[in-house]
Amino acid sequence: MPAFLIANVEVTNPEQYKQYQEFSSIAMKTHNVKVLVRGGETVTLEGNAPLRTVVMEFDTLEQAQAFHDSEEYRRARQAREGAAKMTMYVVQGL
Repeated sequence: MPAFLIANVEVTNPEQYKQYQEFSSIAMKTHNVKVLVRGGETVTLEGNAPLRTVVMEFDTLEQAQAFHDSEEYRRARQAREGAAKMTMYVVQGL
């Protein structure tokens, strides 16, 4: 069953965030992540939309968790500290 990792991001330090983007891109390539949304224009229909949204597709919930816990993505998370406020979660698809 597919799983979707969704991140809602508020970038607070754009210059430092570039390093996170570099490292997270390496992690995504290493783990063959299918990126469905990465930034892009957002139109709010109801409530408050995040400033930046990322959606990644994985074959399973376990693969999404393994990506998040991987050494490659851990390096990206460390680079992101102080550069963004992030809400990230995984949703199992149908």
